[in-house]
Parts: sequence; C-alpha cells; structure tokens
Amino acid sequence: MKDTLFKTPGDGENGKDGPGEYRLEKVFDAASMKDVQSLPDHRNMAINKVGIKNLRYPVTVLDRDKGKQHTVAYINMYVDLPHECKGTHMSRFVELLHLFRPELSLKTFSDILTQMKSHLDAKSAHIEVTFPFFIEKQAPVSRCVGLMDYTCRLVGSVNSSKLDLVSEVSVPISSVCPCSREISVSGAHNQRGMVHLRTRFKRFIWMEDMIELVERAASCDVYSVLKRADEKYVTERGFSNPKFVEDIVRDIAVSLKADKNITWFDVSVENFESIHNHNAYAYITSGEPPNI
Repeated sequence: MKDTLFKTPGDGENGKDGPGEYRLEKVFDAASMKDVQSLPDHRNMAINKVGIKNLRYPVTVLDRDKGKQHTVAYINMYVDLPHECKGTHMSRFVELLHLFRPELSLKTFSDILTQMKSHLDAKSAHIEVTFPFFIEKQAPVSRCVGLMDYTCRLVGSVNSSKLDLVSEVSVPISSVCPCSREISVSGAHNQRGMVHLRTRFKRFIWMEDMIELVERAASCDVYSVLKRADEKYVTERGFSNPKFVEDIVRDIAVSLKADKNITWFDVSVENFESIHNHNAYAYITSGEPPNI
C-alpha cells in the first residue's frame, strides 16, 4: 500500500468544476506487494510436481488430410519445487500457454517445456494435453460420411538430461468371441471395446496412423453412421474375424515391434463384455512404462 494524492472535482459556477479539493488515499502498489510464494519453506520437503490441472484451452493439432484441426484440450502443467521454496507461481503457467497459443507439434511441445523450466526456475517441467480428435469416416458399403471422435493425449517432460514425449490414442473397437463363435450353432457374443495405445518414437507419427493400426487389429471398426447394408457388412465382418482381447493386443504389439520408428509402446485392450458381469482385459508393454 502507498499514499496517493487525488483531486476531487469542485462545484464551480455554471456547472463547471472549480478548484476542487485534494485528498490522500491508500492504493495497492504491485512493486511493494509481498510475494508470499517466494518466501522460504523450512519443512525440508521437495515437491515432485506442482502446477495447474484441467485447464480447458483451444488448440490446433496437425491433421493428415486437412493440414490442421481446431479442437479444445484439457491441459495439465507442472514443475518440480525445491525443498527451500514455499510455492510456485501458478499464473505463469497460463501466461506461457497464452504466449505460445499452441499448435500441438513436437517443436511447440519442446519449446513450451523449455520455457516452463526456465521461466519458473525449475529442474524439470511436465505438460499433459488431452483432446478429442475428429476423423471423417465413410460407412463400409453406403459410403455415408460421419465424424468419429477419438480421445488423444500428448505428454511431455524435460529435465536436466533429456526431453521425453509420449503420444496416446484411445480407439473404440468391436470384437466377436472366437470361443462363442466356435461352439454356437448360430451367432456368437460380440461387444464394443476400447484400446489405449501409447508410443515413443524417433520421428513424428500421425495420430491417424496409430488409430488405423488399432482398427485393423479389431474384429471390425466402429462407425458413427451405418445404413442397413453397412450393418450387414459390419456384423458379417466381425463374425468372420473373431478375436479375443489377447489376439487384438498381440496383433497390435506385433505391428508396433515391426515399425523401426517406434522406440517404446504399451497397449491395453478392454472388452465391455455383453454376456458376462465383468470386462475382459489384456496389456502388453515393450519396456518399463514412463513415469507419467
């Protein structure tokens, strides 16, 4: 607070201000305001991650067919905090994000992480961005077009030694049970499922490529628009291509291992069983999962 001199208007003649009066008022002076977050802390306890979570923010992502796609993301941003510091400056995270107005790419991710680390005087920085990604998808017979949405996630971290980036897609699929198909005179139980795939890579990889890799491993794709002829195709396609969750997760893993650009992956498949009171689940990783 500081004393500031203000002039109050006078009445004057003919509606005009006269000389008025002067008075002192106390107003906030940003330069003299106490910065509590910068005070020392004496508990001798460092914090691994501190920051902001679930910030909803417009972003632009790369689209293989259309160049760019505008979407809305939920963003988490963290840095480490040394044991001697009381707090971090939360507003700086949003200021940095607004400065970049992010187009999500490997370069912008790297730049934001580097600036977070520098601007907040931290040893490590982390960012997680989750967003819906839309793909125009034609029905298999009628060719009617609908939009399929896939949940995608980009996770990055940087410390004194390296930058780490992980890309993730969640893809809905359908599956038909091979055992049920084999033992039934007609029909077999079938259901939707969800595949979660995370990868590290040497060079940029399209979200669309990851999604298509997963869909090829399913009994059949999931579509947003289906006419009668399409429903017939999807039903018969699934029944001619029955797969356990074990089959799906292995087929995806085999494709990823054959791709020299992929340096690490983990993949899980969960079927929302239609005749059981539980879900079926399978998981494969090529190595230790990242610390995210």
